[in-house]
Amino acid sequence: MGPRTSEAALANPNGGPKPEPDSDPEFDSDTSSYSWREEAINGGTLRHVDLDKGSNGWASPPGDLFHLRAKGYFSRRKKVPSGEWLLQPAGVDWLRSPARLDHVLARSDNRITAGLRRAKRLGVAKKGSFIVAVNLQVPARPEAYSAVFYFASEEPIQPESLLHKFIYGDDAYRNSRFKLVNRIVKGPWLVKAAVGNYAACLLGKALPIKYHRGDDYLEIDVDIGSSAIASAILGLALGCVTSVTIDMGFVVEAQQEEELPERLIGAVRIAQMEMKSACFVPSIPAPDPTIRTAAG
Repeated sequence: MGPRTSEAALANPNGGPKPEPDSDPEFDSDTSSYSWREEAINGGTLRHVDLDKGSNGWASPPGDLFHLRAKGYFSRRKKVPSGEWLLQPAGVDWLRSPARLDHVLARSDNRITAGLRRAKRLGVAKKGSFIVAVNLQVPARPEAYSAVFYFASEEPIQPESLLHKFIYGDDAYRNSRFKLVNRIVKGPWLVKAAVGNYAACLLGKALPIKYHRGDDYLEIDVDIGSSAIASAILGLALGCVTSVTIDMGFVVEAQQEEELPERLIGAVRIAQMEMKSACFVPSIPAPDPTIRTAAG
């Protein structure tokens, strides 16, 4: 099966025109059972698969598989299983394009923001519902790739929380706090040795990151291609991609005792993903006039 191609891939990965929300017969009579997040999970360009047996897809690993800083970490250096994520999974897109994809949540064809806006119009999503997207921009030739992980809260983000400070802080604060914790579940020894297991990295210190904040989202674009070391490691991993399964957890790093224990923003398992399964999208779609963005 060849690479997937669809100019509406983000809006409808199965092809065909995107229905107008207000005229969709599915919602004309009863909206009580509609879940925009479930729709997002099952409608991504990378399919949702079984956590233990799935391949060429994604799943949601339990938070307890990740060991994060516990209370008293700065005196005892103790880490404990993280527990539940702060945000719930909302799907994954695996995309390819003629040029690097930036700010995908502001695209007119993005199904995640469209789904949340639809749910708000229907009154089945709360006003404070919020999306965090992590867009790992993968260098390749002749096309660029993006693995976009979506996480969502259907409740307002708690104002005094570390996550709230991260979302509404400046880029310097975000760069000093945004951490990736990875865990190789399956893969060749060489990949495990290069990537590391249970390794933690402050991505904002290692790679250029652009943050895009809208009224109800924060997108984090991580340019992996800007680092020769990261690109080399990534190239090794991609060379074995169909035999690699990796868990990735995203964390706002706690740097003071009162910020402990650390909690996962969200986590994703990428299971033996195939490069050819990436779905084509154009570099620059028409802007969506309904999405307002804020600087930073």
